[in-house]
Amino acid sequence: MSESNKTYDLAKAVGYEFPDTPVSWLARDLVLYAVGIGAKKDDFTFVYELDESFAAFPTYPVVLFFKGISQDVVNFVKLAAGGTQPPGLPKFDPNRVVHGAQSIEMYKPIPVESGAGWKLKRKIIGVHENKSGIIIDGEAILVDSHDTPYCRMISSSFNLGAKANGNFSQMIGRIPAGKPIPKDRKPDYIVTESTTEEQAIVYRLSGDYNALHIDPSIGQRAGFGGVILHGLASYGFAARAVLKAVGGDDPSSLKTFGVRFTSPVKPGEALETSMWEVGSGPDDTTEIAFVTKNMATGKVCLGGGVAYVKKSNKSRL
Repeated sequence: MSESNKTYDLAKAVGYEFPDTPVSWLARDLVLYAVGIGAKKDDFTFVYELDESFAAFPTYPVVLFFKGISQDVVNFVKLAAGGTQPPGLPKFDPNRVVHGAQSIEMYKPIPVESGAGWKLKRKIIGVHENKSGIIIDGEAILVDSHDTPYCRMISSSFNLGAKANGNFSQMIGRIPAGKPIPKDRKPDYIVTESTTEEQAIVYRLSGDYNALHIDPSIGQRAGFGGVILHGLASYGFAARAVLKAVGGDDPSSLKTFGVRFTSPVKPGEALETSMWEVGSGPDDTTEIAFVTKNMATGKVCLGGGVAYVKKSNKSRL
């Protein structure tokens, strides 16, 4: 039976647990990630391994699914096409997968070197089908060799053109959701930063070797007009903006950070992150609603932003 004539029970995929994914990192990986998301020469906490405050930037774990335990380049096509096929789902075309949303909730800071035995415990917590395709919400919990959890990540992928049986939507887990941007007042904080034309070249060294982010011909065929920046690199830029403006650059202050990816960014374009305090969050945090705008196009590239931050006395515009 051809793929197009099969019927699928999407409900079987909801709750499916993947085999554990072993992961590891070194201090060098943390520095490389920080530079990939725009860290500056005086951001010693994240770029200088001998600084007394040296620590992982809190969103670093989002790269670990791509990196795994490798200290070399990774074959992105094999990674995207391989692995276990969850029950109830059609096969997806890896060239038509769009990263729709990403969040991370930090339980405790990760060490600067992993050591052995760390892994991602992954499962599908949501499946949604509409006329444009199928959205998969995947949960990944980072645990150490004793199964102690350090963070929880949710990644939503939109599989364009994928079809099963029509409309369907089922969730078994929660996804951090923010409050709307206040329309009646200006942002409490604004941070504007330029990416570099080499930003994607540096960011990909953290593990995401999708050729879309380095080969202009692929971006041309995909309709982007050339290379585009990794969505998770823009995500990191926005996280740095929130951490600096609200959390005083204290890596332990950022407890939750989530966005929707709404439009592409090209390396070299500037990003403006506007932030509003919108109330109290859990565990004595401040809830921040934010958006990040691509200054070259005027379009919002990261929308629906939510962050829970322990506000610092050093917070500044």
